Amino acid sequence: MIRRVILSSAIALTLGASVLAQGGGKPASPAGSSAAQVGGKYVPGAEGPVYQGGKWIEITYGRPIKRGRDVFGGTGANYGKVANPDAPVWRAGANVTTQLKTEVPLVINGKTVAPGTYTVFIDLKPNNWTLIVSNHKAQTRYDPNNKNEIWGAYDYSPAKDVVRAPMTLTTLPFSVEEMSWEFTDMSDAGGKLVMMWDKTAAAVAFKVGS
Repeated sequence: MIRRVILSSAIALTLGASVLAQGGGKPASPAGSSAAQVGGKYVPGAEGPVYQGGKWIEITYGRPIKRGRDVFGGTGANYGKVANPDAPVWRAGANVTTQLKTEVPLVINGKTVAPGTYTVFIDLKPNNWTLIVSNHKAQTRYDPNNKNEIWGAYDYSPAKDVVRAPMTLTTLPFSVEEMSWEFTDMSDAGGKLVMMWDKTAAAVAFKVGS
């Protein structure tokens, strides 16, 4: 019964986005991405300096919109249930599973994540968020018969965790309407991966490995 309810919720989320896209012309949670490029250099070009030789780090996700909700409210077991009502961990976005693609090794919480494509989740606890980088493969469209790839965070298993890292939580002086992932304080040595939504910013520092 629990499995059926979870799958029904996933279908409802997908269909809800489709209905709004048909009626309002836009999906309920538009696709988003953020990227950084490291290790390159600017060289002279015919139309000005050109950045060459850089390696990409990119995160792609669905961007839920606040729409007046208290997305990270609640206490105890009810904390964060607006953002993540029924999955084991939060997909850290909407609809599709959030993915991190990196062309360079990333050192997160002391562990090196090799170049490749990973899924990203957040374990939401009051004042205690944990970023999860996982080896789960992501579905591009919801398919209940696809047992080799994951939709959202349904069927998430900690057995596929690559690294877990505590996130630094900050209360913003404003409210972010549409959830956003951003790279901040970047240099060739590393930076921070930051999720912002409502009045919460949650960050994890990383280094660029060798």
